[in-house]
Amino acid sequence: MEMPTDRPLFPPDSATWRVNQEPALLLAGGRALLMQLAHPGVAAGVDEHSDYRHRPLRRLARTLQLTMAISFGTRAQALAAAQRINTTHRRVRGRGYTAMDPELLLWVHATLIDSALVAYRTFVGPLSRHDEEGYYQEATVIGPLLGIPSTRYPSDLESFQRYLRDMLEGDQLRVDDRARALAGYVLRPRLRLVPGLAYWPVEVLTAGLLPERLRRAYRLRWGRRERLGFTVMQRTLPKLMAVVPRYVRRVPPARRGARAWARAAGHG
Repeated sequence: MEMPTDRPLFPPDSATWRVNQEPALLLAGGRALLMQLAHPGVAAGVDEHSDYRHRPLRRLARTLQLTMAISFGTRAQALAAAQRINTTHRRVRGRGYTAMDPELLLWVHATLIDSALVAYRTFVGPLSRHDEEGYYQEATVIGPLLGIPSTRYPSDLESFQRYLRDMLEGDQLRVDDRARALAGYVLRPRLRLVPGLAYWPVEVLTAGLLPERLRRAYRLRWGRRERLGFTVMQRTLPKLMAVVPRYVRRVPPARRGARAWARAAGHG
């Protein structure tokens, strides 16, 4: 029996919705991008096949738009978004790498999964192990749409966390001069009329959320002032989130997705 195309992939009470509907996940965008760029294959693809140096935020915005479409759009919209991602990736290849390499795709997806969970725990509130496991398992359903064979995913959250540790402690990641240069465009994009000081919170948030090994490898500042700034944001933002009405706090794609689910359920 074919799944309906007029409703989202996951229901509104799923772990995917609970986590991805939070605007606070945007705060970990820099973390995810720098983790991705630590892989030389990803850094090469980004550097040689995108306008990253001139429009670094475009890639993040495009990734967020398509991710939201997959999470909250109808099944038809999710499949179309996945197809757009795959079409772009098929064109990205160079000396020693291709964007359709399952290992690279898995690493990129892993950084998004892990960064979403880290951002939620840090700026929204705690998640039970059950919810984190559910979020991970739902993410593995999305993976094959993006060209990642389901067999490539670790079987459960514990195995996934072990995969992340192995990647961070192994030799597959290497932050070289190219990765550091690209990271500079993430943390301090060349935007007209925006003073350099305005980027300080972005740098602090990214440095505070990154695994220590990568923070050191990227040579991000992490002195007393940065640690204090991160602590203040870490303590303040969850309190602000708690007083914002849930409907207002939900990102617009999630609101549209909820209406699409309700319409589909009503027609059922």
